[in-house]
Amino acid sequence: MTTVSLRHARVRYGPVEALHGITLAAPGPGLTVLLGRNGSGRSTALRALAGTVPLSGGMVVWDGVDVTRVPAYERARRGLCLVPERQAVFGSLTVRENLELAAPDHGPALDAYPRLGSLLERRAGTLSGGEQRMLALSRALLAHARVVLVDEPAQGMSPSVAARTYELLSSLDACVVVAEQRLPSALRDRPVLVYELRRGAVVFAGEARELGH
Repeated sequence: MTTVSLRHARVRYGPVEALHGITLAAPGPGLTVLLGRNGSGRSTALRALAGTVPLSGGMVVWDGVDVTRVPAYERARRGLCLVPERQAVFGSLTVRENLELAAPDHGPALDAYPRLGSLLERRAGTLSGGEQRMLALSRALLAHARVVLVDEPAQGMSPSVAARTYELLSSLDACVVVAEQRLPSALRDRPVLVYELRRGAVVFAGEARELGH
């Protein structure tokens, strides 16, 4: 078991407060979804967990330990992996080189996304948006992280590849937190924990099947 949480977390971008003292907890192994429209604070919440934006108030807690002041690189070293919405791959490197940065054996990545097999010698920056998401997620899968944070994992993917992506994320032996604008249909009947954010505040917390009831 591992758990990451925000406790009364506040984040400011200059004069604008993006998170208004939110509290949420993501247990693992398992999948937690942060739902919200653009500007809701869902991406900021992920970045706060990862340490790539500082809190102006509150705490980040990982397995009962306050890691608020632990820098992002140290959280990564301890087993946290963030896949941001943009610039999640090294565009000037080939697909093969991107994968080898994560692990010497990239076979599991090609098992997860066979499409990458024919792209190994292509520079990552020349891939389509969906292909770049596959590559970014493959690197996260190879990292064997304890905490995996992903902003819009299925962006640009076909419905079948998106469904496959959520199967992969759901099967990880890790605490997985994803940010989405709306709940993917592949998750509606799963035991998934959901937090809905609106204008920097949590307006719903519960299981996916409770949404809309």
